[in-house]
Amino acid sequence: MNNISNSSTPTSTDVSFSIGLFGFGTVGRGLYDVLQRLHTDRVSIRRVCVKHLERHRDADVCFTDSADDIFNDEKVNFIVELIDDDVAAYDIVCRALRAGLPVVSGNKKMLARHLPELICLQEETGAALLYDASACGSIPVIRNLEEYYDNDLLQSVKGILNGSSNFILSKVFNEGMGYAEALKLAQDLGFAESNPSLDIDGWDSLYKLIIVTMHAFGIYVAPEAIFTYGISRMNDYDIQFANEKQRRVKLVGTAEKIDDSHLSLSVMPHLISRQKYIYSVEDEFNGVVIKGLFYYKQFMFGRGAGGHPTGSAVLSDITARLYGYRYEYKKLRSDRQPAYTTDFSFRVYFRYTNPADRHLLTFEHVDETYTSATNNYLVGYVCMSELVQKAEQLRKADVFLAAYPLD
Repeated sequence: MNNISNSSTPTSTDVSFSIGLFGFGTVGRGLYDVLQRLHTDRVSIRRVCVKHLERHRDADVCFTDSADDIFNDEKVNFIVELIDDDVAAYDIVCRALRAGLPVVSGNKKMLARHLPELICLQEETGAALLYDASACGSIPVIRNLEEYYDNDLLQSVKGILNGSSNFILSKVFNEGMGYAEALKLAQDLGFAESNPSLDIDGWDSLYKLIIVTMHAFGIYVAPEAIFTYGISRMNDYDIQFANEKQRRVKLVGTAEKIDDSHLSLSVMPHLISRQKYIYSVEDEFNGVVIKGLFYYKQFMFGRGAGGHPTGSAVLSDITARLYGYRYEYKKLRSDRQPAYTTDFSFRVYFRYTNPADRHLLTFEHVDETYTSATNNYLVGYVCMSELVQKAEQLRKADVFLAAYPLD
């Protein structure tokens, strides 16, 4: 891939941005609040586009329900997209780039599904797209992968990428709450939606993992090709099993080299031992462990949910652009990109209620078994390719699956 043109890159400290903002929900309002606190004259919100004008009368900004009002405003020179609708977000980002406007996006689903073409569009137009805030809230993981870990020594990036599911699991394992009670509390506090599937079934983590993988290893893998399994099927027996083994369940996104030329990706619960960094990542926080060939492990930790932490991360993207920053996608142009593979086996805990579900998976080797009138489990080795193939069946059955490493 050719270098993206820098002909329109701002470098002067005299540059200022007048923002056209799409969306004024939790993160949009968080960005507004952060800017109000900073009192900066280099970044300001000029117009905000929302669906329902009648809901937004309390902020001292100009609201509109028409995208044209923003794109036709000659004083708007920066677009920030913070809406839930991935289709509309894609249209907004493409329109901005084609107009030569720099843009920050927080829509991880849209980015995960369209990242290759958005990279090409940046190349064609010379406009920059930044989205560090989409991946891990307040943790600047993408920029670090781009600038610091920009070589072939990187071995893995894994961690807790979703604050809502981690909040639930923290309440379960730290305070003895039942799963249903912890989920309701997360919903009452605004950490989980009324339909929490995006968080607890792993989809939010999946989209973030795809984005992170592009910057960590330079390859794009479509969401459908990656094994994704959440915590919604976890029950009291699974919690008891983890406690007896002195482990905690964490929903983990993993991008890890199997060997020098192959990369594995997955989102699934892990039974985490006490000596692991992410064992102690609690509540709505995210934790990312980056492992290299010679520098071993480095740990990044921060809030992964909430309007102000994520709004601050959006502002960081904006101010980085004030000084001409853009992603270079160095690893995308590397001749040593690993190939995505599902051809490997690993150790899992598999709990099932219905005896017929025992045969959902083929175990290559079994370390431990238990049967009772109500719950049964196996600990053993399965192939990732079979999990990908049977992912939908596993999500629908009354079973729970978790990676269970030896250490």
